[in-house]
Amino acid sequence: MSTAKARSAHVRAVLGTELFERLPNTKVLLVGAGGIGCELLKNIVLTGFGKITLLDLDTIDLSNLNRQFLFRKKDVKQSKALVAAQTAGTFNPNVQLTPIHGNIKEPQYDIPWFQQFDIVLNALDNLDARRHVNKMCMAAHVPLVESGTAGYLGQVQPLLKDQTECFDCIPKPTPKTFPVCTIRSTPSQPIHCIVWSKSYLLGQLFGEDEDAGSELDDAEKHGENAQEIAALRKQAQAFNTVRIALRTPFNQDAARLAFQKVFNTDIQNLLVMADMWRSRAPPVPLDFDAITEGTFALRGNTLSASCDATNGAGLKDQRALSLRDNVELFVDSTNRMAARLRGGNETTIAFDKDDEDALDFVTAASNLRSAAYGIDTQTRWEVKEMAGNIIPAIATTNAIVSGLIVLQALHLLRRNNNSAMRNVHLQYKPAVPLSTITLSRPNPACGICRDTYALVRCDPSRARLGDIIKGVLGEDEREVSVYEDKRLLSDPDFDDNLDRTLESLNVTQGKFLAIVDEEGEWGTISAGLSTLPSDHPPTAPPFILPSPLPQPPKKEKVPPPPEPTPTPDTPRVSRKRSLPIDTDSDIIDLAPTPKRLKPTQNTNPNGDLRKNGKAPGSPSKRRKLDTDGAVVPGELRGDVIVID
Repeated sequence: MSTAKARSAHVRAVLGTELFERLPNTKVLLVGAGGIGCELLKNIVLTGFGKITLLDLDTIDLSNLNRQFLFRKKDVKQSKALVAAQTAGTFNPNVQLTPIHGNIKEPQYDIPWFQQFDIVLNALDNLDARRHVNKMCMAAHVPLVESGTAGYLGQVQPLLKDQTECFDCIPKPTPKTFPVCTIRSTPSQPIHCIVWSKSYLLGQLFGEDEDAGSELDDAEKHGENAQEIAALRKQAQAFNTVRIALRTPFNQDAARLAFQKVFNTDIQNLLVMADMWRSRAPPVPLDFDAITEGTFALRGNTLSASCDATNGAGLKDQRALSLRDNVELFVDSTNRMAARLRGGNETTIAFDKDDEDALDFVTAASNLRSAAYGIDTQTRWEVKEMAGNIIPAIATTNAIVSGLIVLQALHLLRRNNNSAMRNVHLQYKPAVPLSTITLSRPNPACGICRDTYALVRCDPSRARLGDIIKGVLGEDEREVSVYEDKRLLSDPDFDDNLDRTLESLNVTQGKFLAIVDEEGEWGTISAGLSTLPSDHPPTAPPFILPSPLPQPPKKEKVPPPPEPTPTPDTPRVSRKRSLPIDTDSDIIDLAPTPKRLKPTQNTNPNGDLRKNGKAPGSPSKRRKLDTDGAVVPGELRGDVIVID
């Protein structure tokens, strides 16, 4: 037996001849070459999928090597897609691998590009990109297998247009946000200080935003403290002096000037607003000289100026930093980033968890702010984990999930696949680590998979919005509104854009025009834009309409539940016990009425309620009385509860 036949003998036996012979001609798009992507690429190469396109935007980082086994240390800083394809290609020489170093959201990856594939496999860790791939697969009618991991948990979900729910049928939780005044003035948790250092301070000193005016305008519109916002505006304007110093060559005091501005002057300005600190502990302004000399003491001795919890032992990222350590790290990282700006190669610096200078700066700044506000400080690794939104990744979880992806992909490629496809979850149950769920039908209210998609090829520089709308609707004269993403382009009362070209409206290749029925009686038409074919005659209309034209379904209006109609003959009688009213004084007695006990059949000669010689009220009855809020510390006499 030849080497090729020996390699595939077991796969042929498991899959069957018919499915196995289809695999070499199956075109697969694998999006993502990270933790799941590396394992998945190895699996589909060894399974025998013949034509694989691998797309990833990222480059290899040193921290990837512990779980992404297609990479080596020599590959750091290189393209993940290119290196993964080069490594996995040696596993099966019969596979055709096409790596692409790019962003899946780029306009050239439009509907016709997706339609060339038989199946799409998602191995992404970005919610926005996952939603984009989901929409493109729904528009192109291409099966998609969605997946994700979080520590020991994992999930695999096959998605098929009009047959299963899509990725957006179930709303996803939005990222956690914090009020501006909490971040800027009154932090109470370590994450508040980290977000402030990463999103505000770093941008103020090394980014493009000098006054953060738009953010404060939004906060003011949402009704946050006007006096506090006015103080924050003054702080933001004062940053201009520090920014100039950081960009001035040979300025040795820029880091100290930044420290004095942020951790001393700004805090003193906040302390002037006494009303803000009536119900919370005020912050402590930090003294640069006293900290470096080891004489500064914080409120409650939360963190001394000179103590070091580990005395320099342990890993750098896991070592607890003293107050003096954080000051030194702040000065050092600020000087390093200032040197980068002065060198001319960079005009701005944004946060990246893999940028050592930026991570050191955010670590030091957030810890200094935490110290000033009496909040627990964090190690460098903890700051990196929170600032970079890092979800723990485990190689074993990635391997299990990637194997499940291949199984669901094979079910999608089989005939009569609906009965075999499942949503699979990896869970915290050693006895039952995998759970499967039958696929759900699409959500009728979903704004992605319930749209009617159509492909419109056009030249955006010549095609006009009004002509495209009329062409897609055909003879339908109903009133519609037109959107591009969340942007309103036209509606029955606003038709100024109908004579404008798509290019002038920034509606180009890869974007969608959503045509929404004004009365809400018909479904939405989503027209995806693509380029004209190369042989399109120049004298022909600058667009090609879909054939046949899209026919959106009519929406079914759910009738409201009928209201119960009371019968006129029978007046409604309240069963509630009436309140005792003193007719002479018109006073209503609101004193609680004690509960009445049900009489039992047996009573003793003394008139006490007895049953078999025991006090009335079984244990269950007493528990019920306790639950209802009645207190029964005394004895029961007749119909009255006697309380001592």
